[in-house]
Amino acid sequence: MIERLRAIDRTTLLTLLGLLVLAALLRLPALATRGTWDSDQGHDMLVLRSFVRDGVVPLLGPPTSIGDVHHGAWYYYLLAPAAFLTGGDSPLAVVSVIALSGIAAVGVTWWLARSIGGPLAGLVAGLVMAVSAAAIDESTFIWNPNLIALSSSVALAGAWRAWSTGRPRWWLVAAAGAAITMHCHVLGVAMLPVIGALLIADVRRGGADRRIVVGCLAVLGISFVPLLVNELTTGFSEVRAALDYLAGGRDDADAALPVRIGIAGLRVVSWPLTGLITAGFVPAVLATIAVVGIIARRWRAPDPERIAIRWLGLALLWSTLFLAVAAPSLATVVPGLPNDHYHAFADPMVFTLVGLGAAALARSVPGRALAAVALVALAGWNLTHLPPAVHPDGGFPAAEIAARRVDAVLSGAGVDAQTIVPIRSLPDFKSTESMAYPLVRLGRVVAAATPDGLSPGSTDPAEGGQSGPFALVLLCDGLFEASIGAPCGGQAEDIAVSGYGVGALLDRFEGAPGRWVSVYDVP
Repeated sequence: MIERLRAIDRTTLLTLLGLLVLAALLRLPALATRGTWDSDQGHDMLVLRSFVRDGVVPLLGPPTSIGDVHHGAWYYYLLAPAAFLTGGDSPLAVVSVIALSGIAAVGVTWWLARSIGGPLAGLVAGLVMAVSAAAIDESTFIWNPNLIALSSSVALAGAWRAWSTGRPRWWLVAAAGAAITMHCHVLGVAMLPVIGALLIADVRRGGADRRIVVGCLAVLGISFVPLLVNELTTGFSEVRAALDYLAGGRDDADAALPVRIGIAGLRVVSWPLTGLITAGFVPAVLATIAVVGIIARRWRAPDPERIAIRWLGLALLWSTLFLAVAAPSLATVVPGLPNDHYHAFADPMVFTLVGLGAAALARSVPGRALAAVALVALAGWNLTHLPPAVHPDGGFPAAEIAARRVDAVLSGAGVDAQTIVPIRSLPDFKSTESMAYPLVRLGRVVAAATPDGLSPGSTDPAEGGQSGPFALVLLCDGLFEASIGAPCGGQAEDIAVSGYGVGALLDRFEGAPGRWVSVYDVP
């Protein structure tokens, strides 16, 4: 008996180790160049740099797309150790933490599916997540939603562990995971009813007691202390921004609600399995039908799987309805921009359901063959759609090369390192922080414009004692030429600087495909 247990433990350990190694092999190579580098990444690195170098503690997270509302600050706190060890000068160190969290999420999802449906369910769920092109992409660039795969899987696993073992302290782990999910993206609040519903059910059956509920609320409350401090010191700026957004109406809901529900459901379920729906609509539909079929077929499965299937199935339904109302922009795919971060919290649910479905099919010979074919097809699709070794925009290395060229032009024009260099953007609603961070990293003093004012790490020319700038860096993103009203690379810039009072054009080049950089002398 002891030998048998040792063999089981050995097999379990080797399975987990194999999944983690596979996940690492698909995420860690070429990590410095695989991720995109744009305004969001520059902003996050500027905040982290100010945090670890200057002691400027962020009380808010990155800005959202809804007015002046922000995500939570815990995103920065989780990345701060990596930034601290490198002085805020290594995007690679920061993205490595995100990649490691993606690898860890594979292990947690394996554990969740295994605890519900057995070893085969865990193996399939972990394997599908390990090779998922979407999950790999989420692990390879700096962005606040990219930590959600781990935090959501921890929330789900903690909740299920508390329910299935009768050990209520696991609810505190679930609460912590849900809190991080909400901080990493505001729409992660959708996880709260998912975890809360199972907690209420546990209380009603006599498992968790009032102390556990209070403890969970305390965990959530403590996580929002930075936000509370911000509100008390800024006259409730976030509350006012949210109210202004709501009062301004919603003009981005062009599609009717039933259409948005259908598209949101398709994207929520298919994204972790087949990627963006515009890149593979038929595979996305087939994957969605398969997951819905698993839920329907296993709806009356024996306990405890039945409870898990209903819990996760209803969670996906709730997520779809919630996002159709709260994120109507999901009805539209914007090429060239990250698209499916709104529902990253649902990814572990989908992987777990796939694992449970495969394990159920494998109980019969015909089902075993069908499950094997489906798994091979799914893995094959993802392995042939992996993110490239070098992102099309060149990632941070390309941004660093562009910044060095700007720095050299400024030096050649006699602009010393202490002169404040303003950075402006076309369109003006796009931040300039993709260029600001590498220039600050090179020792330049900048006044980088963002839609919310100057970026972190900027110096206001008026406060810096500079009567006038001696150079201007102008960025133009061709992705937004329709909004700009003219093509980048000359015409758009000429129109824009006509009112700036600039002198000669010192240099103009493409820092990345479609992203133009112009440096002007200012008399």
